[in-house]
Amino acid sequence: MQYPIYSFLTFLALPFAFLRLLVRSINLPAYRHRWPERLAWQLPVVQRPVIWVHAVSVGEVQAAVPLVRQLQKMYDQYDVYITTTTPTGSQRVQDIFGDGVWHSYLPYDLPVVVRRFLSSINPVLGIVMETELWPNLFAECRDRCLPVIVANARLSERSARRYEKFSATTRKILSCISQVAAQDELSAARFRQLGMPADRVQVSGNLKYEQTVPADLQEKSEVLRLSIGQDRPVWIAASTHQGEERTVLEAHAALRQQHPQLLLILVPRHPDRFTQVADLVRDKGYKLARRSVNEIPAADISVYLGDTLGDLLLLFAAADVAFMGGSLAEVGGHNPLEAAAIGRPVITAAHIHNFESVYQGLIEAGAARKVQGVKELVNAVDDWLSDAVSRNEAGECGRVFVAANRGALDKLMLLVCKELDSRNQPS
Repeated sequence: MQYPIYSFLTFLALPFAFLRLLVRSINLPAYRHRWPERLAWQLPVVQRPVIWVHAVSVGEVQAAVPLVRQLQKMYDQYDVYITTTTPTGSQRVQDIFGDGVWHSYLPYDLPVVVRRFLSSINPVLGIVMETELWPNLFAECRDRCLPVIVANARLSERSARRYEKFSATTRKILSCISQVAAQDELSAARFRQLGMPADRVQVSGNLKYEQTVPADLQEKSEVLRLSIGQDRPVWIAASTHQGEERTVLEAHAALRQQHPQLLLILVPRHPDRFTQVADLVRDKGYKLARRSVNEIPAADISVYLGDTLGDLLLLFAAADVAFMGGSLAEVGGHNPLEAAAIGRPVITAAHIHNFESVYQGLIEAGAARKVQGVKELVNAVDDWLSDAVSRNEAGECGRVFVAANRGALDKLMLLVCKELDSRNQPS
């Protein structure tokens, strides 16, 4: 056993892990389903060799879409097997790919469990999205000579400090990885500092720049905008966390003094909080429409709750200005590139360490602003709502910035091809 203390503690934590799933299922029933998969039981029966892609939740699944499509196009002799951790990620896989891929939850990181998982799906390559470092899983991959690429990897300064506290273990885990395809040079440098050999760290760029705008998005957004009111100002607060909705609603109250018809589209990050946020909105005295029950955000509605999955891009398109959550709370921010790609100016608060280089680029390009507190948030939204020319210029800067930074998929596919081709070389 490679990590006896870690494995023992993980084993002891299993009852609490399942208890946590049960508690979370109170608000999101999907958490109480498919528990055997968490222990690598009752997995799909796979007939052909697979390329395994792990994407934790919705954001990672969305980033993996162009990669999976390219794998299916270039390597049709393999099936793609996608694992996720959350039910929302699982649902997103099913919504996007249907029966075109295999799917299950990633099992818990215990030696016997990960051995059963890998023996069941028997992958030829593992691609782990962003920075999911699992000691036992990676050690088992190394023992099987299974190459693992950590793709679209990002490593914040805070996370790097945390890994540095366990430097010997971190180096051991990194030694199991074939290649790290980092989003930016900052992340690449942090991986090298933690002990990843320099020749196995590449800067490939951010896969989230590769996402294409659906051809029918404009038509769908125009339909939604008609129900809202074509001339009515709209702002969106997306991926908000506990505590942030109160600040956003406070800002909304101030903004409605200047823009009486203003609509706020409010999209909490986690589905298990949808009802809680709806109650908060009503407690604050706002008239609310919920997307999940097909309520119309008509003229008398002041807050429209985006309580569905997979609709965020459409809701961005229906808004004039986008505020990204996870930045008022000390979460580290969320991906602003979907909003920027469709020409919406972006506002963020201070806590953006998860996407520091992306926000820095957008701010320097004139496509985003960083604010501190309610007053600055109100002023930033008001500035762009009041000046259509400035708003459109900022939106166009965002589109140009996203287009200029594409290319990560091609660089990542070179690494994938290298690993698969070397595996297929005669010994």
